[in-house]
Amino acid sequence: MLTRVFRAFNYRDFRLMWLGACTSSIGTWMQKLAQAWLVFELSKSPFLLGLDAFLAELPIFLFSLVGGAIADRRDRRHLLLFSQYVQMVCAIALAVLVALGEVQVWHILALSFISGFGQAFGAPAYQALLPSLVPMEDLSNAIALNSIQFNLARVVGPVLGGLALTHLGAAWCFGLNGFSFIPVIITIMMVRARYVPAKSSSTLIASMRQGLSFVRAREGMRPLVILAFLMTMLGVPISVFLPVFASEVFHQGPNAYTVLLSTFGAGSIVGALGVAALTRQVNQGRTTLYLLIVLGVVTGAFALSTVMALSLVFLFIAGACLVAVFSLVATLVQEITSDAMRGRVMSVYNVAFRGGMPAGSLVTGALVPHTGAPAALAANGFLLCCLGFFYLFAHRGVARLGAAKTAVRIGGE
Repeated sequence: MLTRVFRAFNYRDFRLMWLGACTSSIGTWMQKLAQAWLVFELSKSPFLLGLDAFLAELPIFLFSLVGGAIADRRDRRHLLLFSQYVQMVCAIALAVLVALGEVQVWHILALSFISGFGQAFGAPAYQALLPSLVPMEDLSNAIALNSIQFNLARVVGPVLGGLALTHLGAAWCFGLNGFSFIPVIITIMMVRARYVPAKSSSTLIASMRQGLSFVRAREGMRPLVILAFLMTMLGVPISVFLPVFASEVFHQGPNAYTVLLSTFGAGSIVGALGVAALTRQVNQGRTTLYLLIVLGVVTGAFALSTVMALSLVFLFIAGACLVAVFSLVATLVQEITSDAMRGRVMSVYNVAFRGGMPAGSLVTGALVPHTGAPAALAANGFLLCCLGFFYLFAHRGVARLGAAKTAVRIGGE
């Protein structure tokens, strides 16, 4: 059982990337915890909390298509290195501002945008590089294990971040995140990719158009892209507004926020492990939609609960369902994409997937002052259920994907 779940670790380059990314992700989550609490403490504004998340994701929506086109024209490792350098500089700059006592909310918002700009080029490059580290038959397992490292960091990072925030101060969280980029930079330099894009004489605009045409023509791709946008828009706010629940629903401080965020992360790890164990099964499209409906139910249940212990149970299940849905959708997209188009296709997917995050954060953040956080998240849960039922019974394109693996394998091109 364990051999099947962790089979992508048999490949050296994947192990290297996984270890480097996990270290960096732990630092990132330390910063996320401290940054969300700092914004809320400085402003006492749920809207600015949502705006910070919005600005961090907005560049991904604006620049990912360019990043994807570049990722299909040159060594993807070089683009990844550029992304890491930008994010590292932003983290260290914020640490210095906080340590000097000069930080203001606009500083945080600006650095969130710049860091997001770096991610706009790194994300499609990373996702396009991943299939070149493992054989195609183990790709879905690698995607699930990649989700595990991210969500392991979601557990470990907030715990370390909470300790650092409580005992050392926010500057340490940001500074440690800055230094956490060093291991991932080293591992990127050590990786030997099995596929390096050939040089192209076409313009960036032409390359971007080719990617959009591929997405339009490829059967099942468009509904997956639309689903990616809507599921993140409605599903991600449950984690963004945890500081509001810790403070205004449970009337506690940073420790409660740390517990909530860590519980959500622990559930995410369980969800990713489940996907890793089930990667050889069929009917992934239908399974994804069932999990989306469950996510909607537990999101609403968490939003309406006022009992901390019960809320943690709902939050754990929500984390498991959310990352399982994300992993399954990403696997379906990768399986129907060719190597030559992978950077551009994954950039379109990123625009949808990551673009839904700022939209959801901004809309939910605008609603919270008027309706309260519980009502706003309960509405999101209801809409997630509606989305799942729509794709199950009205628009069945996603439900049919993965029903027969031979129908979607790249080899069928």
